[in-house]
Amino acid sequence: MANQDGVVVSVLTQTKQQESPSAIDRLLTQTHADMARVNTLILERANSHVDMVPELARYLIDSGGKRLRPMLTVAAAALFGSGKGHAINFAAAVEFMHNATLLHDDVVDESDMRRGKPAARMIWGNQASVLVGDFLLGQAFMMMVETRDIEALGVLAAAAAAMAEGEVFQLAKTGDLATSAEDYAEVIRAKTATLFQAACEVGAMAGEADEAGRTALRAYGLELGNAFQLVDDVLDYRGETGTIGKNRGDDLREGKMTLPVILALAEGNEAEQKIITSALGDAEASDEQVRAVVTIMERYNTLGRTMDKAHFHARAAADALSPLPQSALRDLLADVVEFSVSRAY
Repeated sequence: MANQDGVVVSVLTQTKQQESPSAIDRLLTQTHADMARVNTLILERANSHVDMVPELARYLIDSGGKRLRPMLTVAAAALFGSGKGHAINFAAAVEFMHNATLLHDDVVDESDMRRGKPAARMIWGNQASVLVGDFLLGQAFMMMVETRDIEALGVLAAAAAAMAEGEVFQLAKTGDLATSAEDYAEVIRAKTATLFQAACEVGAMAGEADEAGRTALRAYGLELGNAFQLVDDVLDYRGETGTIGKNRGDDLREGKMTLPVILALAEGNEAEQKIITSALGDAEASDEQVRAVVTIMERYNTLGRTMDKAHFHARAAADALSPLPQSALRDLLADVVEFSVSRAY
């Protein structure tokens, strides 16, 4: 269509320009100044006299993640006030912990892609990925110790232990057809939701929140993390490779017993179960096999029911914030939950 000056203007462009910024974009704006300091600290602490360490670390750190967890840390601190000024160190430590687990996970899962690029292990190898992950964990705890906040250090140390337990539990359940929905819930609580929980709690601590505030942010983070992982597990089957940053069906090929698979195996007939189990854990399973499994999931609405579970946790996350005084930032944190769930649509 043409504007009043006769210049042709794309209707699609106009529509995009009129779209409201997402909750994540608004959180990025809200936390911009603090996150600039976090990013500077992250780059400083990724340095090493061993060239491979910063090369590999920065490859992952700069690969396009939104840094949601550290943003939640600085936002939680801002929600309660300036506090002790430890939010920057806490946030950078949280991001290093997260990236360390990504490096380790890609080795354990033998993943080829991460955030739409070749996984670090595909470039530097498994040994380097594991060791640089260890380096990042060490730096995370050094940054925590520098704050001299032993209680907050305890929160993140407990999260690190729980995340490792969750990964080991998931590994033990790989390809285990007897895995229950309760087992799965424990896996995602430990390996994913725990770090969201800790990120929000140490942020509240940095803002000198009272016990009620800490409890609210701890519950918010836990429920947001549960919802986030449930959506990720749906996207593995529903998303397109170019948008989810990895190959569609990777969880299936890796033998991960996620909720969509657990529900489909429980309700499918013998022939359908055979289709699923023939692809489950087969690193060479074809796209056609993945599509066949997705068809079964759609037949029993296991992806939709997994999303229902995600919405349940999302509501719980928003409800956790309700005892806090009303503010624009509190409302924005509630909106972040809805955005995280909407990724699957």
